[in-house]
Amino acid sequence: MTAHRSHHLIYGTLRDYLTGEELTDTDDERIRQELSKMMVEDKRYHRDELLPRLSIDTFFARCYVRSVIDLTVRLENRHIMIIRYGPGSLVSRERAAIAAARVLDPACVIPLAVVTNGREAELLDTSTGKILEYGLHSIPDRCTALALMAKMPVLPPPEGKKREQEMRILNAFDVERCCI
Repeated sequence: MTAHRSHHLIYGTLRDYLTGEELTDTDDERIRQELSKMMVEDKRYHRDELLPRLSIDTFFARCYVRSVIDLTVRLENRHIMIIRYGPGSLVSRERAAIAAARVLDPACVIPLAVVTNGREAELLDTSTGKILEYGLHSIPDRCTALALMAKMPVLPPPEGKKREQEMRILNAFDVERCCI
């Protein structure tokens, strides 16, 4: 495993709940693993329907940023929801999550986004940017997500200038400044 420099406390390594991959063990990673476990054991998603750590790379104003999507939910060959974890306030994470859901899939806009700090969560409609529900219970279980899918239109992803704007939002919101 590669040396990892971070301002986070590192406890060693742990095994990813979904993939078995060896990851750096931090407080944040432990919460991400609990979210994965909740999605399988409580929300009844199949492990292969949860895609961990997909990413979007951006480069603007000489600033490269890799935006990581903690979990992407894929049902019936369609990305239906992303989940982004971050400690602290949720409101500051909403717009970047919406931008990520709009550009992650080159075929369509992912209709739902969740922002969570592990204790609280917000379920967002990515086409409108509106909060649909608050609380960890607002994350739809598998059965609810399948029912929602039937009602949600498949929207094309933004193109041209609109796509660039969403990518710029990701770049600006996800740049890590805490250690500069």
